[in-house]
Amino acid sequence: MEQYNVTGMSCAACSSRVEKAVSKVPGVTSCSVSLLTNSMGVEGTASSHDIITAVEQAGYGASLKGANKEQVSMSEAEESLEDHETPVLKRRLIASIGFLLILMYFSMGHMMWGWPLPAFFNDNHVAMGLVQLLLAGIVMVINQKFFISGFKSLWHRAPNMDTLVALGSMASFVWSVYALFAMTRAQVDGDSAAVMNYMMEFYFESAAMILTLITVGKMLEARSKGKTTDALKSLMKLAPKTAIVLRSDQEVTVPIEQVHKGDIFVVRPGENIPVDGVIVEGTSAVNESALTGESIPVDKAAGDLVSAATVNQSGFIKCEATRVGEDTTLSQIIKMVSDAAATKAPIAKIADRVSGIFVPAVITIAIVTTIIWLLTGHEFGYALARGISVLVISCPCALGLATPVAIMVGNGMGARNGILFKTAVSLEEAGKVQIVALDKTGTITSGQPEVTDLLPADGISEQELLTMAFALEKKSEHPLAKAILKHAEEQHLTAPEVTDFHALPGNGLSAVLEQETLIGGSMKFISSQVNVPATLSQKAEKLAEEGKTPLLFARNGKLVGIIAVADVIKEDSPQAVKELQNMGIRVVMLTGDNERTARAIGAQAGVDDVIAGVLPDGKESVIRSLREQGKVAMVGDGINDAPALTRADIGIAIGAGTDIAIDAADIVLMKSRLSDVPAAVRLSRATLKNIHENLFWAFFYNVIGIPLATGVWIPIFGWTLNPMFGAAAMSLSSFCVVTNALRLNLFKIHDTKKDKKIKQATSIEVKNDYNKKEKEQKTMVKVTVNVEGMMCGHCEAHVNEAIKKAFGVEDVVSSHENNTTVFTSPEKIDEDKIRQTIKDAGYEVTGITQE
Repeated sequence: MEQYNVTGMSCAACSSRVEKAVSKVPGVTSCSVSLLTNSMGVEGTASSHDIITAVEQAGYGASLKGANKEQVSMSEAEESLEDHETPVLKRRLIASIGFLLILMYFSMGHMMWGWPLPAFFNDNHVAMGLVQLLLAGIVMVINQKFFISGFKSLWHRAPNMDTLVALGSMASFVWSVYALFAMTRAQVDGDSAAVMNYMMEFYFESAAMILTLITVGKMLEARSKGKTTDALKSLMKLAPKTAIVLRSDQEVTVPIEQVHKGDIFVVRPGENIPVDGVIVEGTSAVNESALTGESIPVDKAAGDLVSAATVNQSGFIKCEATRVGEDTTLSQIIKMVSDAAATKAPIAKIADRVSGIFVPAVITIAIVTTIIWLLTGHEFGYALARGISVLVISCPCALGLATPVAIMVGNGMGARNGILFKTAVSLEEAGKVQIVALDKTGTITSGQPEVTDLLPADGISEQELLTMAFALEKKSEHPLAKAILKHAEEQHLTAPEVTDFHALPGNGLSAVLEQETLIGGSMKFISSQVNVPATLSQKAEKLAEEGKTPLLFARNGKLVGIIAVADVIKEDSPQAVKELQNMGIRVVMLTGDNERTARAIGAQAGVDDVIAGVLPDGKESVIRSLREQGKVAMVGDGINDAPALTRADIGIAIGAGTDIAIDAADIVLMKSRLSDVPAAVRLSRATLKNIHENLFWAFFYNVIGIPLATGVWIPIFGWTLNPMFGAAAMSLSSFCVVTNALRLNLFKIHDTKKDKKIKQATSIEVKNDYNKKEKEQKTMVKVTVNVEGMMCGHCEAHVNEAIKKAFGVEDVVSSHENNTTVFTSPEKIDEDKIRQTIKDAGYEVTGITQE
């Protein structure tokens, strides 16, 4: 996505106009304009020149963000988010108020309350009118931006909020000038009564007051909008500005932009780590709270990864830079938050559609209102006041800001808590999920096997059992062996050296220790070698039912004991599952484990359903099945989870997972905690509720205000609206919407007290539907074609498309690395036709199997 800065926008009608203009440019596939950040995100093949030209032809300005990416520093990006608008508006407001107060003294102060004026003005009404004209004119010049923007937009047939303000102020001023000239004629004719009547027709103070009050609202709005980007600015401030690198064995302090991949940099205690890297020398404890929110420092040693903006708390370390500039973890987080702000939530389309016709409709209503009051016999000044009131009370700005301000604040809240929403769509949709599918390994569980139980045989101590297992497993590369090694090292044990070590695939291990034969492995293998007491056999069976793997060890033909190893569930997993269920969300666990192990882990976590035996390429089909029951979120961390993350309505990646999984997901959990899944749902629901509140008040304000301004209630209740009060109401409406959005900063994302349930799919429906799909898939024919000539991903896509078109099948998977194309069909396919189809695509078939 290319991002652009857009200038000249003042309301939702402006952003809608720019969006439509850019969307018409050939090659643009999507365009999203943010009134909040005055930015635009564009996807497609169109050139930046064509896009900028389209924006300029629509009457606005545009420039490409970071046109020279190599020279754009973090400080410059931070500078782009600074609030430059508020100081300008503040100066305009102070000057406007100064002249307005003098104007109000001459008009209302003297005329209504008899406040004294210099003797020169006694009975000199023309002079008083001229003073008011000059003062109003000065205020109009000070606030000329409203007129330039408003009439420019009107010229381009795209009137905006500034158009309404400019028309209201200008109408008041022009009518007052007419009344002033008519007064001079009456004074020459000696008609004192007419002079006084024309004096009452002056609206100079309204012309100036409208501009001043709107400026008040604009300034309050600008200040509030500036606070919505606080989260993004605070992230940018975390970025170090310099780094100490080794150049010719000398420590040199350089700007962060000059650090390159492969450079060796040093970090002393208390210093920030400048870029992502890997430790090559030294040990330390690193505070990663800036990225993960975890306050407890993480111990680091040679070979461990470190990230930019984290703090080295204790030791001196040397690191090799692995990711610099825009590639660092911090930069990627900032990019995600920034991109999310540049996208639009689906609910924003409601306001966009209304905003597109809002301003023209208001201008029409103002004209019709003025005409109707004239036709009913009222004076022109009275009728004009009703029309001006309609213009200045109508506020398209509130509609345009209702959604983006809430999205920005909600996204910032998520970022501060380690929950990254990649788009506004993901932030809105996360709260609507009905089913959450959880990958087991690395998501519900830690992903690292650990020793859970030590069961020594009679006469054997736990230490003796563990020491023997340590000696035997030390030379093994199996993941379960690593769990035993880790546990033994934590107990500060020393492993004696074994000889004649053999790994027995599918069974276990054997070795010799001081002329004693040691064996270890599965129950099936060990029970075939030695006698296993019934009591230990029953305990091993129970451990297996609990989802643990019992490893048996024997010495010289006699059982020494059992060590149980398991991928233990994370501490917060059961609580996270329960919170999701309390929110009315059905929780399903997906795993490739056998049914018994899966059931045991599922029971510990408390999930509603367990779908076991799912092959890595089968998760995507499970998600497709679940989607027929409701909106689905998939949570995973591995490469094999990427297709499922993409297929789900919302993909949620564990931050400690693979880059592929993170790229495929819509939401990234930086803390790698399952408890952040319900937190993300909770934050989404709170944000959506805030958006609904904003839209309600924006619509409600206009629905109530416009009829009041037109004078609908005058015949019934005698209610009228002075144009100045209309301007005050308009200026406050946007401020109120933005302030309401800022309340999200007070929301506690881990507070479960206000969780509400939503309609969910039942357990039986989900399971039966999946089993039905599974049975259907078992009757399908799997076709594997050996294809020669594929060189890259484009070749794979070409072959896939040819197969889909020829045989009407879906989910064709080609691999240029394995030289295969695999797909399923309801029945066997003519092999000659397969060969011809792939040959026509430009490749050769060397073999076909159908099973």
